[in-house]
Order: sequence, then C-alpha cells, then structure tokens
Amino acid sequence: MVIDSKFYMNLALKEAWKYQGLTYPNPAVGCSVVSEYGEILAVEAHHKAGEPHAEVNALKSAYYKLTNDDEILYLKSSVEIHSYLTKNHKNIFKNVTIYTTLEPCSHFGKTPSCASLIVNLGIKKVFVGSHDTNKIAKNGNAILSKNSVEVHAKLMQKECDDLLLPFKKFLDERFVFFKWAQRLNATTDEGIVSSEASRKSVHAMRDVCDLLVIGGNTVRVDRPRLDARLVNGKAPDVLILSRSKEFDKSIPLFSVEGRDVYIEDNFSILNNYKNIMIEGTSKMYELTREIVDYYLLYLAPLFGGSKSFDIKDEKFDILNIEKEDKDIIMWMKRI
Repeated sequence: MVIDSKFYMNLALKEAWKYQGLTYPNPAVGCSVVSEYGEILAVEAHHKAGEPHAEVNALKSAYYKLTNDDEILYLKSSVEIHSYLTKNHKNIFKNVTIYTTLEPCSHFGKTPSCASLIVNLGIKKVFVGSHDTNKIAKNGNAILSKNSVEVHAKLMQKECDDLLLPFKKFLDERFVFFKWAQRLNATTDEGIVSSEASRKSVHAMRDVCDLLVIGGNTVRVDRPRLDARLVNGKAPDVLILSRSKEFDKSIPLFSVEGRDVYIEDNFSILNNYKNIMIEGTSKMYELTREIVDYYLLYLAPLFGGSKSFDIKDEKFDILNIEKEDKDIIMWMKRI
C-alpha cells in the first residue's frame, strides 16, 4: 500500500494554522496519527500555552478511537494523559506513524517530553517537518533515533517553517502581524464588518499578544476598547500611533485596568515586546509594511461601506486559508 506522507502532514498543517496567533509563547503545531493501513486515527493541534502539545492531543484521540476507552477523554493535563497512555497502551501504537509539523520536544517543562512519550508507546516511525531551534526543547529527533524510532525529517519543511516562523521570531526578537477585516468590495468602515466568530478569534489573539498598535484617527473616530472581553481574556498594552498626544481620555481603551497605553509618533516601543498585533487599514498598512512579518485578513461575504482598503502593487503568498463561520480567514506574507 502506498502512503502519501505529504497528505498526512498537510492535515497536521491545516489543523495547526487554526491556532496560529493563539499559542504564544509556544509555537502552533499540528500532528496526525495514521495506522499501518493509512487510516487517519487523529488530527490534532496544540491549542494554548501550558496545555497538551499537538502530539499528546493526537495520541489521546487515537487511543480513544482504537480502544473506545472513554476515561482518557476526561483527562486534561499533559501529565495525566502521558501517564494514562504509558500505563494502558498495550502496544496498540506499535504500527502507527506520526506526522508532526515540529520536532517533538525533548524536555520536561510545563508539559512532559513528547519524544519520550513516543518512545514509551513503542511507536517506530515519525515524520517531522521543522527542526526545533529552541535551546530548551530541541533534540527530540535525537532521542527518537537513539531509541530505534525511524525519523524522517524535513517533510514539507518550507510549509512547516512558515507555520513556525512566529515562534522563531519570538525566540530571536519579536513577531509582528497586521490584522484587518474587509467586505467583498474592500471596504472597512461603517460599522461591524466581520462575524461574531471572527471577532472572538481576534479577541483570543489579543488575550495572548503583548502589544496592540492602532492609529490615532481610528481611536478618535471609533472610540474602541481594544480588550479581549469576548473570551474573558486580558487586554494587551496599546500603542496609539499619532503626532498629537491629545485624546479624549473617556475613550474606553484608556480605562481598561492592567494595561499601559503609549501615544507616540514612532515604533521604538515595539522593542520592548515580543508578540505584536497591528490593527488598521490602508494608512497603517503603509506605515508598518517594513516591520510586519505576516498579514491576517478576515474577509466578510458582504458589500457596503464607503472607504476601501486601498493598496496598489502588492503581492502576497497565502500561507493558509479557511472558513470561520461566515468569513474567510487568510494568513499571508508579502512577496
């Protein structure tokens, strides 16, 4: 039987992109577990820092599918899942293959080592996309190889590296992404544009980002709060990019507890932050194009408004595209 390894890795990639922007300071990672006959046993991702890694979530789901033992479904922490799988696997994983977008972690930190779990479960074949450059967690492939696990590295490496880039930027300096929402006719004004599900997604990203950047005119006109209330999350610090420091302090964003608000005419404050979201339209796009790593577009199936996102002569590589409720969501990079 011919196994299409890229097909299974692509499933892991697509699942991981759903959580891009939500896992800081951890990377977005996806994992597929496949039987010796090519049956998909699980496709999972890492959801949030401190929670189980992608491999653990995938092995948990695969275990349930193979055994129908629902006790594992009630386990939430990585330690609990690792322990339960190690005690109860009964060699059911000996012929499965794992496809993971990132080299399994080697250390015991907030979660146990995924590489060690793979070894303990008797898994003999693992396909890996990106190499882990994190000094603390790297060398998982070496642990696997030393324990007679067949490791196939660099499968779809470019695509996996694109997924991993935000994490690498966190480690080295900072990651900056630009988010906007527009209708089909490219307008961004006159009321709410994106769906409730999309707005919750943005609030979840605000919950984990360090700093949110917005233009002074947008603040004056829209009078936003810029918090993460739709997910009961924390509000990021805010940089208002403006030549004038005069603002009506009754604008809601100024009264959010636990945040710092900066009003500056430059981006120097970004040097103090790691995970930065920029929200804006055409003018902010132009001002930030040299510092942005990725772009995130929420495209609503609507017409209306009057002011369009007007940028000329730009080309993008679409890294991932998916449908969220009513909207189309695209992660992109400029080329």
